[in-house]
Amino acid sequence: MSFATRTIVAALAGAFAAVTPLSVVAAPPKPVSVEFTPTPAPQTDDEMIATYTRSLAKVTFSNGKTRDYPLSYVTLFKNTDPVARVNGKTYPAGQIFDAHMNPVMEPQGDPALAETADANTLITLGGKLFLVTHWEYDDVLATGEEARKSKSWYARMPMTMSLSEIVQDKKSGRLKLKRQQPIDFSAVQGGWIFCNASLTPWNTHLAGEEDYDLYFVPGEKEFKKTQAGLKPMSEVYFRGEKQANPYHYGYHVEVEVNKDGTYQVVKHYEMGRGTWEMAQFANDGRTAFYGDDGNYAGLFMFVGHKANDPAAGGTLYAAKWLQTSPDGSDGGTADLQWVKLGSATHDEIKALIDAGITINDIFELSLSEKPDFVPTRAGSAETIWLKLKPGMEKAAAFLETRRYAAYLGATTEFTKGEGVAIDHAGKKLYYAMSYIQGPMKANDGGPVDHIRLKENQAGATYTLDLAGGQKDTEGNLIDSAYVPVRAYVEPALLGRPIAADALGNTADPEAIANPDNLFYVEKMRTLFIGEDSGTHVNNFVWAYNVDTKKLSRILSVPAGAEATGLKVVENLNGHAYILSNDQHQGSDWAKGMSQALKDRLMQRAGDKWGRNRHGVPLWHLESRVGYIGGLPGF
Repeated sequence: MSFATRTIVAALAGAFAAVTPLSVVAAPPKPVSVEFTPTPAPQTDDEMIATYTRSLAKVTFSNGKTRDYPLSYVTLFKNTDPVARVNGKTYPAGQIFDAHMNPVMEPQGDPALAETADANTLITLGGKLFLVTHWEYDDVLATGEEARKSKSWYARMPMTMSLSEIVQDKKSGRLKLKRQQPIDFSAVQGGWIFCNASLTPWNTHLAGEEDYDLYFVPGEKEFKKTQAGLKPMSEVYFRGEKQANPYHYGYHVEVEVNKDGTYQVVKHYEMGRGTWEMAQFANDGRTAFYGDDGNYAGLFMFVGHKANDPAAGGTLYAAKWLQTSPDGSDGGTADLQWVKLGSATHDEIKALIDAGITINDIFELSLSEKPDFVPTRAGSAETIWLKLKPGMEKAAAFLETRRYAAYLGATTEFTKGEGVAIDHAGKKLYYAMSYIQGPMKANDGGPVDHIRLKENQAGATYTLDLAGGQKDTEGNLIDSAYVPVRAYVEPALLGRPIAADALGNTADPEAIANPDNLFYVEKMRTLFIGEDSGTHVNNFVWAYNVDTKKLSRILSVPAGAEATGLKVVENLNGHAYILSNDQHQGSDWAKGMSQALKDRLMQRAGDKWGRNRHGVPLWHLESRVGYIGGLPGF
C-alpha cells in the first residue's frame, strides 16, 4: 500500500471514528412495570353521577427510573351524539335499525336508542384504526319509566353495533372519532343482546350474543320470555315480513373489518348456542373459553380443528366441577373434568337451522319425571326431563348446548359467568362469576349438586390453572395446551358483602363486587376488572397486580351504571389505552340505595345537564364510549 493510500485510509478511519459515537444513539428506556394509585370512591352527589379517575400510573423503566402519569377519562362519543351515517343520513350513535337499515322509532315519535354501550374492540388495519362497539339492549324509553312500566313498547329490541374510524394524535396520544356507521346484521337474521367481545388472534372482533330470552321451550314456565323476545324480532326487525327463528340467535358473532371500512359478519354456529357473555381465544387461535351469563349456566371450551378459522370446525366441551373444598366459604376450590359434547363445522349446523329444525326434533321433553328421561336444569330453575332422539347428538350439542351439557352430566350450576381473560405465560384463565348464589349453593334442589358453596352476593373472579395433555371424561385426548384443570379464588378477588352503609353499599366499596369485564395485560402483569354490581352504589374499574396482589380502583362510573367495554391497548405509537364505557346510568340502582338518594341524584343530574321534552334527565338516557388515557405504551 502506498503512502498516499495509507494516508487516505487513516483519514477515513479517523472520520468514521469521529462520526460513529454520534450516530449510535442509545435505545430509549422501556416501561417494565406499573403500579396504579387508587381513585377514591365517590362521596358527593356530583361525584356519584360522574365518570372519573384520579389515579396515577407509577411507571418503572428499564433504566431503573420511575415516572408518574396522571390518568384521565376521555369520551369518544355518546349514544345520543348524531354521528352515525346511513344512506347519506345522520343518526344518533345508539339508533336501532330494522333489517332494511331503516331507523326504528318509539310510539311517541322518539328515536329508539340503546342506552347500553358495551364491548369495544380497537382494530389496527392498514394504518387505520377501527373501533367496533356493541349496543346491548334498549333499556329506558325517552319518555321515561312510566311508559316502560305501562308496557306500551317492547321489553327488548333487536340490537346492532357501531363501526367507527378513529384517529390518533401521535404526539399527545388523544383519540378522536372520525366517522361512524352502524353494522348491518340482516345477512345473519339480525342480532340479539350483544354483550362483551374479544379481539381474535387473527385481528377480528368476536362478540357474545346473550340469548336470555329465546331459550325457553313450550310448556316451560318461562316460555313467555321466548314469545316476548320473538315478537320484536318479527314485528320490529323484520317488519312482519317473516317470523323470527330462535335458532338464529345466541351465538358468537364475528365481525371482520376491511381496510376500506367495509366488513363481513358471521355467526359461529359451530361454537354452540347459549347466553354467551363472550369468547376469548388463546394465542393458539384454536382454544376458546366462554362466559355463560345466565342462571343454571355452564363453563364451555371450544377447540378448533384449524388455527384462526373456527368455521372450519371444532370440538365443544363442557366442564364438570369436582369440588375439593369442604364448605366453599372462600369461593371454593375444584378440580375440573371436561365432557365432550360434539364436533361440527359452521356449514353443518347452519344446514340444520336452514332445514327448520326445532327443539322437538332434538329431544323428547317432559315437565315431570318420566322413565328413561334425564332430569336437567339449564337456563332456569325449572327441571326439564329430556330424552335425546336418535341421531340428534350433533344438533343437541350445538343448538341446545347448555341442555345437552346437563344431559351428559356436565355442571350447569354456575350463576352469571361473565368475562374471561388468559395469562398465557402463567398458564392461567381468569373467569368472573358475578354472583355466587342459587344453584351454586349446597342443596339448591336441583337434580345434581356438583357446586356446594357459601352464598356471596358480591361474587368472585376465579383463577383456573391451564395444562396440556388432558383427557376428556371418555378418556380421549383433548388437543389443546390450554385446558383448565383446577379452579380457585385468590383472596383479593373475592367479593366482600357488608351490612348496608350510609350510601347503600351492601358490598365493601374498597373491594371488587360483582365482577364482569376482565382483561389481562402480560407486560403490565395486571388483571383489569370492570363491575356490574347490584351491591355497589357506583361501579368501578380495578387494576390487580398478579405479582404484588395489590388492588387499585382506577375508574368510577355513575350510580346505576355498569362499567363495560373493558379492553387494553398496550402500545399504539407509544401510548397505551384502557377502553371503558358506561351504560344505563340511573337505571340499575344498587339494591341497598334509598329512594330518597335515587331521587336526589336524578334531580341533580337533570339540573346540571338538562332534561328532554318529556322531562327526563338527559343524563338518564346517555351511555358513554371512551377510554382512560395518559399511559405510555408498554
